[in-house]
Amino acid sequence: MSKRTAIVGATGAVGTTMLSILEERDFPASDLRLMASSRSAGRVIPTKWGDITIEDLATADPAGIDVALFSAGGSRSAEYAPKFAAAGAVVVDNSSAFRMDDAVPLVVAEVNDAAIKSHQGIVANPNCTTMVVMMAAGPLHRAAGLRAMAATSYQSVSGSGQTGMDVLTHEIDVLGKDREALATGGWSDPISDLYSRPIGFNVLAHAGGFTEQGYTDEEWKLVNETRKILDVQDAKVEPFCVRVPVMVGHGIAATMFFDRPVAIAEAKEILADAPGAQLWDDSKVPTPLDSAGIDDVLIGRVRPTVGEEGGISLWAVGDNLRKGAALNAVQLAELL
Repeated sequence: MSKRTAIVGATGAVGTTMLSILEERDFPASDLRLMASSRSAGRVIPTKWGDITIEDLATADPAGIDVALFSAGGSRSAEYAPKFAAAGAVVVDNSSAFRMDDAVPLVVAEVNDAAIKSHQGIVANPNCTTMVVMMAAGPLHRAAGLRAMAATSYQSVSGSGQTGMDVLTHEIDVLGKDREALATGGWSDPISDLYSRPIGFNVLAHAGGFTEQGYTDEEWKLVNETRKILDVQDAKVEPFCVRVPVMVGHGIAATMFFDRPVAIAEAKEILADAPGAQLWDDSKVPTPLDSAGIDDVLIGRVRPTVGEEGGISLWAVGDNLRKGAALNAVQLAELL
C-alpha cells in the first residue's frame, strides 16, 4: 500500500541518507515531502518522486502524512513529533527524545521487530552505536539469554553529523602539514569547538556529554537501550565510548556472557545466519571502510573468552548513517 511520506531533517547527514535509501529500496511512497529548518526552506531537491521543495518545519502542516521519518535533533522531535502523530502520521524518530519513554517502542529491525506493534504514533530508532552491536548481540541473546556485556565503541565523526565530517577533514589538513610535530610534539591546535580535543590523527576517550558517575550520555544510551531492546532490565552492561578519526562507520568491541555457556562453534553458526549481518572469518578483519555505504553490519574476531570461560568476544562494525540510523528508520517504516 502506498504511503504519503515525509522526511523531517531532510538536509542533514542522516536525512539525505534516508532519501537515498527510500529511492534504493523502492519505498511505496505515493507522495514525498521534505522538511528542514528555515535555513534550508525553499531549496529544491531532485528525487525519484520529482523535484521537491524543502518546507520549513516550523510552518509545515502535517495533515495527510502517513509516515514521517524524523532526524532533526532531540529538541525538534520533542516539539514536532507529537504534533505529527496527532495529525495521523506514524513517526519514526531517530533522536533520543523518546527512546526511554515506556509508551514508545525502541526497535532494531531484524532484532526485535515485534515491539513495533505496540506503538501509539511514535516509534524510536536506537542510538547508532547500540544499533550496530545489537545486530550481533540480538541473535546471541535469542539463543542463550544475555547476562552481561562489556562494550567499547570506536565511533566515527559522522556521528556528529556533517559538522563532524567537516571538522575531521579540516584538522587532518592542518595537522598533516607538520608530520614531525605529530610524532614529537609541538603541534598547533587546529581549534574546533565541536570536540573537547582535536580529532584529526587522534583518539578521544570522550563521545557525548559527561553525566552522572563520570559516564557520558553516549555510554548511558548503550546501557539503557540494550536493556530495553532485548527486554533484559537486569543485564549488566559496561560501556566505554571513544571517538576516532574515521569518516563513517562505528566499531564496537564487545564481550558477552549468557545464561548458559556458549561454544564458539554455536556462536559462529548463529551469527552466520543472522539477518542484516555478515560474519567474516578471523583472517579478514572488517573495518569501517568496509562497512561504509553498505546495509549489513560486519562481524569478525569472534572468539571464546579467556578470563572467564563460557562467553563470546567479537568485533562489530557498521555504517552509522545507514543501519545505525537511516536504514533502520526506513526498515521500520516498511514494517509499519
